[in-house]
Amino acid sequence: MLSASAVTAETRNGAVLPWIESVQDRGFGTIPSVLAQDEVLHLLDDLAHLKLHRTKAGVRHVLGYAPVAKVATDPRLLEIARAVLSSEPFPFRATLFDKSPNANWLVVWHQDTALPLRDRRDMPGWGPWSIKEGIVYAHAPARALCRVLALRVHLDESTTQNGPLRVIPGSHRKGLLTDDEVHELATTAPSVDCPVPLGGVLAMRPMLVHSSSKSKAQNARRVLHIEYATSSTVGDGLELAIA
Repeated sequence: MLSASAVTAETRNGAVLPWIESVQDRGFGTIPSVLAQDEVLHLLDDLAHLKLHRTKAGVRHVLGYAPVAKVATDPRLLEIARAVLSSEPFPFRATLFDKSPNANWLVVWHQDTALPLRDRRDMPGWGPWSIKEGIVYAHAPARALCRVLALRVHLDESTTQNGPLRVIPGSHRKGLLTDDEVHELATTAPSVDCPVPLGGVLAMRPMLVHSSSKSKAQNARRVLHIEYATSSTVGDGLELAIA
């Protein structure tokens, strides 16, 4: 099981861990064995007792629930985020993805560009705007998204058969892309699946072009997707909402 001190020691001594290099160069990296199996089972039990508003794909806006907030502020996850962001990480949003034979879905190729904000201020580079479950959202400029990192905590083993995350390595370096540009990239650039063991974490940049296919297996693929920023403010006088 990964310890926060292990990440700190490696970076402090000048040796950059392979997964950190991968996040920087390829836009994603996998860190196995961050949470122990008993910790994952305990979290799943806590989540089962919550009254969550589920959609077909899972549950959005779960950072306000104590079990999720506890994971988001776990020293091990904070140290992973700190190692990439080079700043004290600020968790601001969490989503529970729950893919199973009873709730099987796919996600087309895209970038994660919408951020939850405390209020709406029409500023250059921000928008279009929307409201999701009472929270204001805006598609953000690249300068804001560069300050964000997502950590995907795997509550089940993610395999090539149960609809894992699929990414186009290095695509985060291309900046914000139009839908047509994403489609063109998806049809011409090589992609890779991202299997992750139970308790492992996949770190990814939001501008990384990614997708997910339907599961072909009977086992579930539950992922707690937690997003961190370098601060609660993202520039242009805008402040992140907790979602």
